[in-house]
This record gives sequence, C-alpha cells and structure tokens, in this order.
Amino acid sequence: MKRNFALLLAVTMLLSLLFAGCSPKEQPAPQPEAPVEGTTPAPVEKVPYIHDDLLVDADWLNTNLSNVIVIDARKDAEYNKGHIAGAINMPWQPFTDMEAKKPGDKGWGTLLAPEKLSAVIGGLGIDGSKTVIVYAVAPGGWGDEGRVAWTLKSAGIKDVKVLNGGFAAWKTKGYTVNKDAVKPAPLDFKIAAMDETLNVTTDYLKANLDKVKIIDTRDVDEYEGAVKFGEARGGHIPNAINITWTKLFNDDGTVKDQKALEGLLTSYGITKNDEIVSYCTKGIRSAYMTLILKMAGYENAKNYDSSYYEWAGNKELEVAGK
Repeated sequence: MKRNFALLLAVTMLLSLLFAGCSPKEQPAPQPEAPVEGTTPAPVEKVPYIHDDLLVDADWLNTNLSNVIVIDARKDAEYNKGHIAGAINMPWQPFTDMEAKKPGDKGWGTLLAPEKLSAVIGGLGIDGSKTVIVYAVAPGGWGDEGRVAWTLKSAGIKDVKVLNGGFAAWKTKGYTVNKDAVKPAPLDFKIAAMDETLNVTTDYLKANLDKVKIIDTRDVDEYEGAVKFGEARGGHIPNAINITWTKLFNDDGTVKDQKALEGLLTSYGITKNDEIVSYCTKGIRSAYMTLILKMAGYENAKNYDSSYYEWAGNKELEVAGK
C-alpha cells in the first residue's frame, strides 16, 4: 500500500513540473538598442536647392578640371603661396571703375562700362563657351568669389559656378595645389547686354526704400554704426535688416542647404515673393548673398553694387543706427 502511495506521489509531482514548464511566462518588454560607443549618427539628408546651378564641390571640380576655366579670386599674395592647378588669379577689383575716384564718390568700385568690362573678361580667356568656376575662402574672406561670379553673370556669362567650401575644401581633399602662375590666352568677347536683374543703383534704392526688403550683410557692429573701412558715416540704410552674410554658411564653410536657408530668411520675415536688395560696404559680401538667394528660389534678389560707401558718402541720404 505504501509503495503504491509513493508511486502515486512521484507521478503527481512529475506532472506538476511538466505543466509548470508548459505554462506561458511573462516576457520582458523589448528595450531599444543602446548606441554603440564611438559611432556617429547617420547624417541628416540635405534638402536640394530650388535652382541647384551655382555650387560645385571639390570632387566634381577635380573630375572636370580639364574642361573648365578656374578663377582664383583671392589676392595675388595668397594665390602665389599656392592655388588650384591651372587656376587664373583674378580678384574683383579689375572688373570695377576706380579711376580718379575714391571710396564714397559716386560710382567708385561699381562695374566697368560694358565695353571695358568685355575686354577684361575676354582677357581671361572667357567668352561664355566654357564653364567658369570661381573660388576664394568664403566665409573666411569677403565673399570675393561671389562677387566675381556675380560680375560674370551680370555680363551675360550664364555658366558660372562657385566652389562650395572654397580653397579649404580643395585642400582638405588633398587635390593638386601648385604655385605656377597661369597666363590665359585672351579671347574676343563682347557683352550683348548687361543682366540688370542682378543689380540696383542708388537712385533706384532711394526711390523704393519702402517697397523692397533691404538686407545689410555686414557685421553687427558695422550695422550699428562702427566705421571700419573709411565710410563717410556710420550706421545703415533706413529700413535695412541685418543678416550677416556668414549666417548663410555651415561651420565647414559650405553653404547651408535649402531648408536651413529658408528657415533663416523666414525668421527675418523675408519671403520668396519679396523684392530683396542686399548691400555691404562695397557690394562684395552682398553679391555672394544675392547669388545664394537666387539659388534658393528668391527670384527677385538683387545686389546694390554701390553699397554703403556711396550711400554714406551722399550727405543728402539718410542713415540710421548712428
């Protein structure tokens, strides 16, 4: 009897263990994977520009170097220390009228008359048949590459582009740099018609102060009244909004993407429907801003070539922020 009872007890315990093993167990909630130390998050996809026709990167330029004309818009001292192989040195000044004038005089530093400007452009071996790439050191410089590109576009040269990230981007890639000065073979070139959609005059701006959005691209202290480059008076053009031109660039010197540019301009109340006039001290920084704005779809963006030098030099014109 005891033996049968012991056997029954053993069977009962075995069945209990089997049922317990088959019963469902509570599963822990899935936990997100912790980031692996030392890794970087996937890059955010950049939004393309509305008119993606202004900028090229160093890789593109290196691949196409033999098929384009490259302009180094830096000062000759910088050019002579080393430049992109095959680049022609041409800063912005020779394209402008400085004869018998000084900063603040009417017309000082504005684009040459078409006949003279044609000769300067043709002297660089440019006639509009080849793509022209311009570079300098933006945003570390004054936007010289933007000014030269703006000049060529104003003269009717359509296929003009800027090296995104400038000379630093080229050197970072380890592409060829040398000190060999390049002397271009001149070509015949005649400006058919200046592109007046890229520029405004002092008279135009004076007559339209209340109708256009004016962007002062200078540093904040200049906007507020600092005289740093021989301006006749400190301050800014009435109604101007201060958006320092370097705000258009990323930390690595490349231009911000479409979404970032739109966000910046929207924060200042500027829309794509506005007529926008940008200026700086001499229309250099503002020329680059004008091209970037057009690239981003702000179709009616223009540069004030005479800029603050001429405005401040005319005592009949009001200045603000002194």
